[in-house]
Amino acid sequence: MKLVKDVMISDIIRISPFATLREALSLMKRHDVKSLVVERQSEHDAWGLITYTNVLKAVVAEDGDIDLLNVYDVCAKPVISVGESLALRHAASLMTEHRVKRLLVLSDNEIKGFVVMDDIMQALLETIE
Repeated sequence: MKLVKDVMISDIIRISPFATLREALSLMKRHDVKSLVVERQSEHDAWGLITYTNVLKAVVAEDGDIDLLNVYDVCAKPVISVGESLALRHAASLMTEHRVKRLLVLSDNEIKGFVVMDDIMQALLETIE
């Protein structure tokens, strides 16, 4: 049985909630990623996540300005998080139940990485001959 830690991405790119959407998109483009982890403002704050979907909704669908909107205006916060020892099937169940493609992986509210639906599917496909 595979666990979240077996497929999670630990090389995460972080961004300040006060950054503009232009800065977020630039960072996504530079690192060739579709999501960024939004930093906490204190040790008791929740982590956030900003994705292409959040940006598309705010900028394209709602005609927002990437220079006027900040990351905190459009990011998901708090996001659903799991522990790294959780079975992948439970992570997949959370994703489908809540209709999300990414879950943060935390340990005592410290970020360890995130797990993406595509990586869970890849792990499943590897078991098929």
